[in-house]
Amino acid sequence: MSQTDFFPASTTILRTPVWYDGVARDDHPLPLSLGDYKVAPGAAGEHWVVTNLKTGETVYSGVGPVEILRG
Repeated sequence: MSQTDFFPASTTILRTPVWYDGVARDDHPLPLSLGDYKVAPGAAGEHWVVTNLKTGETVYSGVGPVEILRG
């Protein structure tokens, strides 16, 4: 047995709002750990942006608020 049998790797989740409901949220799994992403809140009427800190890639750009969670 390995440690992963006892302590499964946690998942990183991007939680975003859905366009059709003010309360419901969508969860999207992310491949890297929690600290590898930066969330930049948008000003009124602007998109929220989530960036991969290792590559600089924009992971999400859209309506907010968004959260990065450990699953």
